[in-house]
Amino acid sequence: MEPENLTRVSEFVLLGLSEEPDLQPLLFGLFLSMYLITVLGNLLIVLAVSSDSHLHTPMYFFLSNLSFVDICFTSTTVPKMLVNIQTQSKVITYEGCITQMYFFLLFVGLDICLLTVMAYDRFVAICHPLHYTVIMHPWLCGQFVLVSWTISVLNSLLQSLMVLRLSFCAELQIPHFFCELNQMVQLACSDTFVNNLVIYFVAVLVGGGSLNGILCSYYRIVSCIRAMSSAQGKYKAFSTCVSHLLVVSLFYLTGLGVYLSSAVTHSSQSSATASVLYTVVTPMLNPFIYSLRNKDINGALKRFLGMTA
Repeated sequence: MEPENLTRVSEFVLLGLSEEPDLQPLLFGLFLSMYLITVLGNLLIVLAVSSDSHLHTPMYFFLSNLSFVDICFTSTTVPKMLVNIQTQSKVITYEGCITQMYFFLLFVGLDICLLTVMAYDRFVAICHPLHYTVIMHPWLCGQFVLVSWTISVLNSLLQSLMVLRLSFCAELQIPHFFCELNQMVQLACSDTFVNNLVIYFVAVLVGGGSLNGILCSYYRIVSCIRAMSSAQGKYKAFSTCVSHLLVVSLFYLTGLGVYLSSAVTHSSQSSATASVLYTVVTPMLNPFIYSLRNKDINGALKRFLGMTA
């Protein structure tokens, strides 16, 4: 690309999920509803855990952190999308785009790290129940969360700095409803080899390492459950993992589905539509999954709502 074709980027255009005018009110109502449900549901989990001393345990400590992260995760993308639909403007500034991408990567990384830590917590609770309180003491839980934040901040900072070094041409339309990293890199006119190398390396290191940690934890959990002699004990041990397993499956399968669909169809629009599953739907469903059939959470919610009534 010739140097004269490069421009000083001041803004991008987010094409969104659809350019059909008739669909915009429907999309606005749908995403506003999902966003409010996500924020309210996850906020109730955070408030219930923090207000009830019975839930001041490692499992619920990590759950409240996950709920807080899910609120932030959804808030990086959906509000801007709603504003764009309402104002009928699809423009986002260059600085705003980089900022949105940074926080999106930050909270995705935190989701991944926290889900891994929660899998380890379940492994210790089921395979080493007598030593659980000794191993999972508050200091270690705090260190796990701190390390999760450190990894996520460093990753999002690295990826954002790598994008800042890129030059962009006149074509500044992003076929997505937020500033997604891969879409940003594809828009660049300058060489993106190093960017793609870093993206794949981090995906294998963080994403692959996290998934490997979760699978190892559950392999050990299954082995421990199979060794139990009591059927009731097996059921009780497995029931404590169901919610986490559902959330992990939902997060990883929808995330994997997005990248597989984009690789197979080569359609940015279908990739944007599929990404709604893990950016909006998964954080919205998490509070329901964790509160469904969970007597501790349900009881805490009733007590909290009773106090505020």
